[in-house]
Amino acid sequence: MAKTWFITGAGRGFGMEFAKNALERGDRVAATARNTSALEPLVAAHGDAILPLQLDVTDRDAVFAAVNKAAEHFGRLDVVVNNAGYGLFGAIEEITEQELRDQMEVNLFGVLHVVHAVLPILRAQGSGHIIQISTIGGLVAFPNLGGYHASKWALEGLSESLAQEVAGQGIKVTLVEPGGFNTDWSGNSAVHATRKPEYDGLRKASAEASAANPDSPMRKLGDPVAAGKAILKIVDAENPPLRAFFGIAPTMVVPAMYAQRLATWEEWKPVALEANG
Repeated sequence: MAKTWFITGAGRGFGMEFAKNALERGDRVAATARNTSALEPLVAAHGDAILPLQLDVTDRDAVFAAVNKAAEHFGRLDVVVNNAGYGLFGAIEEITEQELRDQMEVNLFGVLHVVHAVLPILRAQGSGHIIQISTIGGLVAFPNLGGYHASKWALEGLSESLAQEVAGQGIKVTLVEPGGFNTDWSGNSAVHATRKPEYDGLRKASAEASAANPDSPMRKLGDPVAAGKAILKIVDAENPPLRAFFGIAPTMVVPAMYAQRLATWEEWKPVALEANG
């Protein structure tokens, strides 16, 4: 059966590819974007199968209006993709309080608004699948991205709790955790904090280390077109995973990082037991 999707941030990158692949196989899509002109090629190609909706996910009332309009237009919602988001670059001391608040408003609270809006609809249907677009940066952290990591680590915790809360209602939740992809995430859509000279050495060292290691998994950028096809495997699975990597980097970097964490926890286990009293 054809599925009905609600996708935020569908004007570019992953969101655009998810919408394309869903439409091309005969699904219906409510596609949101801050500027719906980006969706015009999809409308021209797929007509009534796509419902373009202008949306800023930080506007809670607008989110509820868009979700309800999509549900009324298509009659149901099967797949909800929280894809809207952006990157915030800067050392912790460099990012301002407002920049971090703005990051949270989009990457975390925008998701919360959508979740709150769709849950009554999915619960009434007795089915639905919420896809949260997270990142490798929701599992491990790197310098110069602390604000972004804060938003995505929060998303990971929110979504893991959500999955447990709605499992008995027939609703599934999946966190998709991509590595680096050829999208605009670090380009025009990103925000860069004002730099402080105290961190120039760190940035230089990081750039030199990256240049010296061209085979690093972090430099193996994925293809958004391929990701658009891969998402179909997730939404069509009878028992989809809570977490799914996209791309090469997470499959290599995350297990190594977790091995380090396990080793550290084991090394300091005597202190943990001592603290228990």
